[in-house]
Amino acid sequence: MKARRSSFRRVTTAIGITCVLLTATGLFANSITYVTPTGSTAGGQPVDATATFTTGPGTVTITLSSLQANPKSVVQGLSDLDFVLNNGATSGTLASCMGQDLTVHGNGTYTLGSTGSTGWGLNNNISGGLQLDALGYIGPAHLILGPPGLGGSYGNANGSIAGNGPHNPFLNQTATFTVDVAGVDATTQITNATFSFGTTAGIDVPGTPQSPVPEPGTMALLGSGMIGLAGILRRKLM
Repeated sequence: MKARRSSFRRVTTAIGITCVLLTATGLFANSITYVTPTGSTAGGQPVDATATFTTGPGTVTITLSSLQANPKSVVQGLSDLDFVLNNGATSGTLASCMGQDLTVHGNGTYTLGSTGSTGWGLNNNISGGLQLDALGYIGPAHLILGPPGLGGSYGNANGSIAGNGPHNPFLNQTATFTVDVAGVDATTQITNATFSFGTTAGIDVPGTPQSPVPEPGTMALLGSGMIGLAGILRRKLM
């Protein structure tokens, strides 16, 4: 009888530890990616973009990318991102923003510059959420431009991209942003995201969410708890 009680205590203790580990995942971060739907266009030109949001204690980190290769027009450059959080937050502070300069020359060749601040800003209380924006800040420069074509140049680029002084430099394919938002944690969800393109406000493409993906730290905690439980059960059966 004593052996059974001891085994029972070990099993219930392991179950309790596993539950604590599951609760602790809230201290880590989870990610979700929004994408432009297949076949999306802006100003009559194809566009392809993604935004990956990672929520953690007091922060939202966003990786914003333009994937449309060898764009023809500046209307295909990514210029802002609206997003809505399920906790109702409509204000925050842009803590950091990073991207690499990209200058497209008149013949379609390009030069990569330094990596530094994107020059974008954060607008509060936009469409019930927040907005990362180039146009109201450094724009019409520093729009995020997709990769060059197969020949290693922007051969399709017209005069709105190639050699265009006001629009250059662009940002090379991807930019990252960290936004401090009170009340955000790993359970906070992004319920809506809208991409905007070009140098004229209002050229919007609603994003489509992909499945949330737990961060490695979360999975490691859960795995450790389950391994411990399995070990105790195995010893009990022996």
